[in-house]
Amino acid sequence: MAETIFAPWDDPNAKPLIRFRNVTKRFGEFTAIDDLTIDIYEREFFALLGPSGCGKTTLMRMLGGFETPTEGQIELAGKDIARVPPNKRSVNMMFQSYALFPHLSIWDNIAFGLRRGRMPKAEIANRVEEMLRLTRLEKFARRKPHQISGGQRQRVALARSLAKAPTLLLLDEPLGALDKKLRQDTQFELMDIQERTGTTFVIVTHDQEEAMTVASRVAVMEDGRIVQVATPDAIYETPNSVYVADFIGDVNIIVGRADPQGDKVHLNWAEGQPKFIGTPASPFEKGQTCHYAIRPEKISISAQKPEGATNTVEGKVLDIAYLGNISTYHVELAGGQVIKAQKANNRRISRRSFTWGDQVWLSWTDTAGILLER
Repeated sequence: MAETIFAPWDDPNAKPLIRFRNVTKRFGEFTAIDDLTIDIYEREFFALLGPSGCGKTTLMRMLGGFETPTEGQIELAGKDIARVPPNKRSVNMMFQSYALFPHLSIWDNIAFGLRRGRMPKAEIANRVEEMLRLTRLEKFARRKPHQISGGQRQRVALARSLAKAPTLLLLDEPLGALDKKLRQDTQFELMDIQERTGTTFVIVTHDQEEAMTVASRVAVMEDGRIVQVATPDAIYETPNSVYVADFIGDVNIIVGRADPQGDKVHLNWAEGQPKFIGTPASPFEKGQTCHYAIRPEKISISAQKPEGATNTVEGKVLDIAYLGNISTYHVELAGGQVIKAQKANNRRISRRSFTWGDQVWLSWTDTAGILLER
C-alpha cells in the first residue's frame, strides 16, 4: 500500500493548529512583524528562516506569549491566544542556551516542570522515564548537566520541554551551540523525536541547511514579512524571488532582457553572447528585465563543446573550491560574468579534470534555470 504523504496544507478541509491573521508587531517606530498571515498545521515541523533582524524570533515570542501583537489575531487550536500569558497556554519553548539547572541531576531537570504543575509523584516518575527513553538518556539520569556533552544537554532540554506534553514546542536556534558534525546528527534525532511524539514543532533558525533538513515546510522571512512558504524542495527548486533563490543554497543570478518564445523565455544577457533559455516562474513581456537563477550543480562542465545541449557558453576557470565530495568551479565568461558550476568527485583521482586558466564549456537544460521578475 502506498504511503500517505503528509501535506495538510494542500487539503482545503484541514484545520490549522496555529493561525496568524494580519498580525503586526511594533516596537515604538520600528515594525518587527508587518501584517503577517500564516497557517501552521498539527504535527508539522515548521521552520522560520531568515537573516538576523527579519522578525522570526519576534514571531516565535508572540507564539510563546512573551510578546503581544500590536494588531491582528493569533489562534491556537481555534482559541485566540494573543492575550493569554505563557503559563496558561499549551506551548513550551526551548532556548538556545538550554537553561538547565546546574545543581540538579538530569532526572530532576526533566521533572522540574512536572513538579511545579503538581503532577502526582508516580506519574512524574513514569513521565520522566519515558522522556529519558525517548531522548536516549537513561544512562545519564543521575549526572549533572556539566558531566555530559553539549549534544546530550541539548537532549535534556528537549526532554524537559516535551515532558508536559505541550500542543506546540518552540525551538529557538536549538542547535546553534553544537559543532557542525554533532548538529547534523542531532537534526535527525530531532526529526525522529518529533515524529514519534506527534508534537507540532516550530523552529527558528538562520541556518538554511538545518531548515531544509528538518522541516516539513519552510517560511523564508525578510523585514517582518514572509516572502515564501513551501516544502524544502519547492523552496529550492522553484523560489518565487531572487531573494529566496539567493538565500537558500548556492545560485547563479544572471540579469538580462526577456524574449518570450512559447512556454520558454530566451534571455538576452550580454552583447555577442548566446541567449540562455529557461522556464519562467511567471509570464514575461518582450524586453522586460528578468533574473535567470540557476544552481551550480545543474551546470555541466566539459573541455569540448557538448553536442545538442540547449544552453552552452564558453569561459575560463578563474577559481576552484575543493570540498571533498564536490568541486565548485568559478568560470569567467567573455563579458566578465562569473558562473559557478559544480562537479561531483565520485572517483578517487590524483588530479583534477580542469585547472586554473583552462578554457571550458558550461552547459545545462532549458528546465534547469528559472526566470524570476525580481
